[in-house]
Amino acid sequence: MSHMDWDIIGHAWAANMLQQHIAGGMMRHAYLFSGPTGVGRRTLALRFAQAVNCTEPPALGYACGECRTCQQIEKMQYTDLAIIQSEDKGSVLKVEQVRDLQHDLSLAPYEGGYRVALLLRFEEANANAQNAILKTLEEPNPKVVLLLTADDPENLLPTITSRCEILRLRPMAVDELVDILEAKENLTKEKADLIAHISAGRVGFAKQLAGDEALLERRMQWLDDLVMLLTANRVDRFQYSEKVTKSNKKDRAESKKVLWEGLAYWLSFWRDVLLIRTGSGMPIANIDLTDAVNKAAESVTEQETASAVSALEHAFVRIQHANLQLMLDRILLDWPVVKTK
Repeated sequence: MSHMDWDIIGHAWAANMLQQHIAGGMMRHAYLFSGPTGVGRRTLALRFAQAVNCTEPPALGYACGECRTCQQIEKMQYTDLAIIQSEDKGSVLKVEQVRDLQHDLSLAPYEGGYRVALLLRFEEANANAQNAILKTLEEPNPKVVLLLTADDPENLLPTITSRCEILRLRPMAVDELVDILEAKENLTKEKADLIAHISAGRVGFAKQLAGDEALLERRMQWLDDLVMLLTANRVDRFQYSEKVTKSNKKDRAESKKVLWEGLAYWLSFWRDVLLIRTGSGMPIANIDLTDAVNKAAESVTEQETASAVSALEHAFVRIQHANLQLMLDRILLDWPVVKTK
C-alpha cells in the first residue's frame, strides 16, 4: 500500500481529509460516507479503521497494510472493529443490533487505540434503530469512532447527519476508471471499458466485476433473458417468472438475493433504453448490448420505457415483503412486446 494515498481509487480528496484529521488530532467521533452502492464507501471506512489502529504506521494517519491488525481489518475480523448491517440488502437494520453494538462500544478497546464501529447501509435502519444510535452520537466515548455508510444523507434523521462529518462519494468519470482498471487490475482495454461502463464509474462495483468472472456471466444470463422476454408472449413470460422465483422453493431469502441481482441488471438496461429514447447523448452502461438497447428503443415509447424503469426501481422497495412471483409477473406483464423484425 502506498503511504501517500491510502490506496483509494477515485476519492483521494476524502482519504487526504481523513488522513489530516487523524494526523492533526482533529478526528471527529462520527463520519458518514454517502453515495451509491458500489462507489467505495466501505473500503474508505476500512482504510480509516486501519489508519487509526495500525501497529506500524509509516507516518501519522497512514497504515502499513501489512501488520496483523491491518490485515484483520481488511478481512473485517478485527476485535476492535464492530460491524452491523441489515441481514441482506434491502431488509431492515433493527434496534436490537444497535443495542448490541452499544454494549460492545461501552468496553475499552482490546488491542487497538480505538474501537471502530462500522454501520453499513444505515439508510436501512428503522426509526427506532436510528434514534438509538443518537445516544452514542450525543455522548461520544473518546476511544470510539462511528463510521456510517448510506446512499444519501437525506434518508437519515437530520439529528444523525448533523452530528456526523459527511463525505459524499461520487462515481468517477468512466474514461478515468478505464485507465485505472487497465493499470491496477491488469484488464485488457476492451474489458476495462466494458466494466467501467457497467459499473457507471462506481469503483467498488468495478473491482468486484473485475475479480469475479461468474458475476459477469450471471449478468449476461439475466440480460439475455431480458432480450428474450421482450419478444415473448404473456404465457412464456409467466412461465419464466415462475421458474426464476421458484428456483429455491425452500429458501425465500436465497430467491430474493438472486432476484435482487437480476433486477438491478434489468434496471440498467431499461435506463439505457430511456437514455437513447430521450436522445440524452449520455453514454449507456451496457455497451456490449448496444444493438439490443437501440432495437428496444426503436420499438417502445418513452412512456413505456419510463414505466418499466419506475416499476423496477419500486421493486427494490417491495421485494422484502411481496410475493416474489406475483411481483415479477406484474413487472413482465407491463413490458411492451417488441416485434422481431
